Amino acid sequence: MAAGRRAPPEPGGGPVLLQGIFGAGPTAGAAACSLALTPRELQVRRPGGSSGGSAGPDAALRLADCVGSAAFPAAAAAACFSLVCYPFRGPRWGSPARQRLERTFRVCLGPDAEGNLRIAQAWSRRIRELSVPAVPAQDGDSYGVLPRPCRALVLLNPQSGAGRALEDFQAVVQPMLAEADIATTVFVTERPHHAHEKVRDEDLSQWDTLVVMAGDGLLYEVVNGLMERPDWEDTMKKPLCILPGGSGNALAASINHYAGNDHVAKKKLLTNCAFILCKGLHTQMDLVSLSTASGKRLFSFLGFGWGFISDVDIDSEKYRRLGNARFTLGTLQCLAKLRVYQGRLSYLPAVPGQGTPLPHRDPPAPLTNGQAGHVLPPAGTEAAGALPADSLLVPLGQPVPAHWTVVPEEEFVTVYAIYQSHLGTNLLLAPAARLHDGCIHLFYLKAGISRVALLKLFLAMARGTHLDLNCPHLRYVPVRAFRLEPRVATGIMTVDGEALACEPVQGQIHSRLCRVLSGS
Repeated sequence: MAAGRRAPPEPGGGPVLLQGIFGAGPTAGAAACSLALTPRELQVRRPGGSSGGSAGPDAALRLADCVGSAAFPAAAAAACFSLVCYPFRGPRWGSPARQRLERTFRVCLGPDAEGNLRIAQAWSRRIRELSVPAVPAQDGDSYGVLPRPCRALVLLNPQSGAGRALEDFQAVVQPMLAEADIATTVFVTERPHHAHEKVRDEDLSQWDTLVVMAGDGLLYEVVNGLMERPDWEDTMKKPLCILPGGSGNALAASINHYAGNDHVAKKKLLTNCAFILCKGLHTQMDLVSLSTASGKRLFSFLGFGWGFISDVDIDSEKYRRLGNARFTLGTLQCLAKLRVYQGRLSYLPAVPGQGTPLPHRDPPAPLTNGQAGHVLPPAGTEAAGALPADSLLVPLGQPVPAHWTVVPEEEFVTVYAIYQSHLGTNLLLAPAARLHDGCIHLFYLKAGISRVALLKLFLAMARGTHLDLNCPHLRYVPVRAFRLEPRVATGIMTVDGEALACEPVQGQIHSRLCRVLSGS
């Protein structure tokens, strides 16, 4: 059963690896209990409780929920071992949340203090070993687990979202990381591009993972800073982790979704993502390379947008202190002044034969803030240390290849190319997306849609059911590359939630280019 949905412990939990009778607490007067450690759980039976037969234990602590265990001396020549778990608990209605549960057991099997401590250490060590997540065995997937002890560089923007990132990190995340034997170095950003410069120039070998506690925009800075390093190929193998501290928190919501967890927000989402970091399982993630007519090359992990969705994202910045509610207010404001954007959209379908290519026409001159720009040179042979070549793209000044599809309509309300499931905490735009599916999930909304129909679409996105509405104006196609050529340099473009100048842009997927902490 997926995490986030309560399930009874598996009977038995597998063969018993360790067993013994210990005090059910750290004090000398604690009642005795019987413990049995299996590969999947720590079973606890109280005195006079059930024993043998088909009856289960009085309590079963799932090791999949355990983030750490420790052993330490106690009074009167005794010793103790403890474990900290974050099982899902919750109300009868609504989404369950991970809540901290610590259990301590007292070892006093004789007068030998060192002997008692050795027993406690043996139990604690075995619990830690069994709590390490199993690396999934799937063809083509590359998983790994963070080492213990682990060293993390935390890049934190105290101004992101509602301005509570530092407070939430100290109150929620830091205690969990300490329990999981993850030591942190916290770098608080003081200005735009501060994190970009930090990861671009710093010796990162002293850390095992880079953690971003902010919104998606700070991770965008980090990714592009890493890609500017001469050793980017090695550095991008260092796992990244996102902890939701912004307003949208799209990647955090996506990773929570991929892990099979129920939809949650705010502190529940932060706790889920911190738990994923504590468990340490990481895998590969696709990035998209974006090229602009003005010669920029950017790397994106979330999505590229133009039109209504980008308008909402940027126009609502002034309400960021409202947290995720800023997007609701921004949506209503942009609905009131609904705009239409003119441009040409082309794409390379992920499935050959999708779409019908149209005859090529001479493209308009690329626009950069209303002026003709220059195009990137064509992809060449990759030299050692060179960035990955955009082998699916031709220069923006040339027509797209004949096997691409050119969308016949040239008036849009919005265009959005997304590579994760969520566009925001409450917007499940691409339910089929995965971290490394090799696809750009391209959505475009043609002009002519009413405000009421558009509002219905956005309300359905909260559940990921917008495609079920069969709206004639909405189109969705999985692609490997795309190009967008605005007729005039108007409207807002965004990449990973950050504003771009309106100009011709094209992009292609690069499979498994970086690594990210994941729950599955």
